[in-house]
Amino acid sequence: MKKKVLLMGASGSGKTSMRSIIFSNNPASLTSRLGATIDVEQNHVRFLGDLILNLWDCGGQDAFMDSYLTAQRATIFQHVGVLIYVFDVESREMDKDLDYYRECLEGLRQFSPEAAVFLLIHKMDLVRQARQETFDAKKEELQDVSGDLNLSVFGTSIYDESLYKVHICLSISKGDAEPQPIQAWSNIVHTLIPNANILSKHLATFAQACSATEVILFERTTFLVIATSSSTSQPALSSDSDSLEPENPATGSLDPTRYERTSELIKSFKHSCSRVRGEFHSLEMELWDFTAVLDEMTRNTYVLIIVHDPTIETAALKLNIRMARRKFEELQGDSLVSAS
Repeated sequence: MKKKVLLMGASGSGKTSMRSIIFSNNPASLTSRLGATIDVEQNHVRFLGDLILNLWDCGGQDAFMDSYLTAQRATIFQHVGVLIYVFDVESREMDKDLDYYRECLEGLRQFSPEAAVFLLIHKMDLVRQARQETFDAKKEELQDVSGDLNLSVFGTSIYDESLYKVHICLSISKGDAEPQPIQAWSNIVHTLIPNANILSKHLATFAQACSATEVILFERTTFLVIATSSSTSQPALSSDSDSLEPENPATGSLDPTRYERTSELIKSFKHSCSRVRGEFHSLEMELWDFTAVLDEMTRNTYVLIIVHDPTIETAALKLNIRMARRKFEELQGDSLVSAS
């Protein structure tokens, strides 16, 4: 099963750097070596085993953008599952960027009207002051251009966890509830897995069986979040905390950056292992206030269990994972079959 994902935006906006970090596991420090994308680079990224993301990284130079909107219009915009449009927060040609974006939306409406649309306001690390005000101004511009289209806007940077989690997130579809911080790329991929809510329900049951505070299911290669045991959003806490555990386990107030920080840390650790020709398999942590176990759940996923009960042994958690593997293999297969 293939899903077409368009990655578009002006030249130099950071599209290829994001793709390199998320799907090739490269650190941000190496992205400066990447050259400009020429025309369209197609990559088939295997995700969850049988789900293949047909990722079209479209060069953003004017000549290429003009070609996408004229001679290549049908080729580019047919059969699109997701459009990801990247804006440089400090672009000096925002009017031109918006003109191209508007025309891309027209192409999408013509050939793939059901496609999901995500906008990334990138390089937010360059905004030193008035970050919220800067984002709000960009958001208003995108609202004006997008009209009543259902889409989501995220602020991102390659130098922190905001590629996985959004510093500032606002859904601008009509009638939305109060926005909550969520993971940008995880949320994008989530739209391609229609039965992810079923995985979440079974994770909640699994968490209860483990007496866990939370259970998180990650995709094996990218370590993007597929599903979690949490059924409701947790109140936001200070982003200065570096711990994985809740600020106050008694009230269940969980750090809102926990998923993205975990994704970023594990990918960094995996990269370190590869540099010394080691291989990453699993991780166990037993600290004074919580226990964490990260292990393979299926051929294509890892599961992270967070427990605050000091009487629960890591061996018991790993036994529960082994016992649950067959069920989650079935659930994952059912999800992909229903999406095909």
